Amino acid sequence: MANDFTRRATLAGGLAAIAGSAAAQQGPPVVAILGDSITAGYGLPRPQALPAQLEAELARMGRVARVRPAGVNGDTTAGGLRRVDRAVPAGTKVCVVALGGNDLLLGADPKAVEANLDGIIRRLKARGVSVVLAGVQVPVILAGAWGRNFNGAFSSVARRHGVAFVPDMLAGVALNPKLNQNDGIHPNAAGVGVIARRLAPSVARALAAR
Repeated sequence: MANDFTRRATLAGGLAAIAGSAAAQQGPPVVAILGDSITAGYGLPRPQALPAQLEAELARMGRVARVRPAGVNGDTTAGGLRRVDRAVPAGTKVCVVALGGNDLLLGADPKAVEANLDGIIRRLKARGVSVVLAGVQVPVILAGAWGRNFNGAFSSVARRHGVAFVPDMLAGVALNPKLNQNDGIHPNAAGVGVIARRLAPSVARALAAR
């Protein structure tokens, strides 16, 4: 009798664990943002940072998701490639790749930027993660062969892999003193709001396609 009771208790516990695991899998889909200081929320409290604002914007659109930050201050596309496997958590459905701002500031080789982005996207797709590539654009004042090649690196990778592409996530925010912190580089809460609203439709479509 005792053995029967033990077996039933063990079976019940196993079923409860399976049910709990299934319930966890049925929770909100996870969206990760692989990026730099903008993703990390530099200078902002967590509720005003990009992950929180993007999550709120998706909810406003009726697309509930859990947005997880995977940003590191000062990171580049090379850094993102080195850490993408550990930075983007298991179970992620969509990853916003939002790197390139620091590459731009450093005058990085566009070919290297393209190769890094290509590697990041390949690794994510191999894990079954949908990608939204958020590009940055060289300011007009720096226009020239390097600028054209730098901008083209993002669009080229997006076409090659057929991923959703936001050409310039900082459009209207970069160099706008009303939308940036005192350093003139990092968006303030209002600037982050502009970025979140720009990214949200592409992320929502990527989630809907899952």
